[in-house]
Amino acid sequence: MTTSPLRKLGSSDLEVFPLTLGGNVFGWTADEAQSFAVLDAYTAAGGNFVDTADSYSAWVDGNSGGESETVIGKWLAARGNRDDVVIATKVSQHPDFPGLTATNIKAAADASLQRLGTDHIDLYYTHFDKTEVPVEEIIGALDELVKAGKVRAIGASNISAARLAESLAFSDREGLARYVALQPQYNLVSRDTYEGELQAVAAREGLAAVPYYALASGFLTGKYRPGTTVESARATGAGKHLETERGRKVLAALDDIAESHGVPVATVALAWLASRPTVAAPIASARTVEQLPALLGVAELKLTEEEAARLTEASA
Repeated sequence: MTTSPLRKLGSSDLEVFPLTLGGNVFGWTADEAQSFAVLDAYTAAGGNFVDTADSYSAWVDGNSGGESETVIGKWLAARGNRDDVVIATKVSQHPDFPGLTATNIKAAADASLQRLGTDHIDLYYTHFDKTEVPVEEIIGALDELVKAGKVRAIGASNISAARLAESLAFSDREGLARYVALQPQYNLVSRDTYEGELQAVAAREGLAAVPYYALASGFLTGKYRPGTTVESARATGAGKHLETERGRKVLAALDDIAESHGVPVATVALAWLASRPTVAAPIASARTVEQLPALLGVAELKLTEEEAARLTEASA
């Protein structure tokens, strides 16, 4: 596959591939060898944007959090390619580093740097906003990390439009580091959490959206059909969309468009997302190398206006 032009991430100097590789599966449903293979194949295809969090995958029995960062860190060390990859990670949900106090943000960042085996994080997100902590404290701590050279750019995930706007206004007023990216839940069957006020703030303030659950836990790959059983850790969440009219209409439109282009359903779902205002690089994860081509295809597929409109209407 040819290398796709990179996209600028908001107002930062980071340039990223139009598909973000999700690292939530590394050290969970993908062991170290599988994870290395997926990372190798993704970067060989021109990919350069890997997303993780310090809490991945603390929810798994026997894991304590940080497993994904550790796998990525070992891979970076083995390949010697740190400067070629944009690494995003997040703070607030690690069992040992919960919350967004200034002390915790700085301690969690140091722990992430150690696991990743690097001296800087390219994009550091607040994972879940904690409204009990003033935005002044959060932005102040993130700004210190930027000034120290430990973080290149900052972003926010799972935040309200009001808190995002308040954070940006404080950064501007004080001349401190400013959010450049936003990581909302956003896909063809979950549009309500992002479209509206949050998207309006992102558009007005020049933030890049990097949506998670871009394939709705696998539903938008097309493998979930009436009467089928899918062996997946996320099957219950994905399967519920089959029960809604919206889910069925989206699937029908995806099938038609995928067939006309000769591409997998997942590629079309990601292409719709990539074409939406403010969106820079949807996140999708692959447990195996075989799952990657359908995701990487988003870099090549350009939907017609009619195709995009049909999907937008089906998912309304």
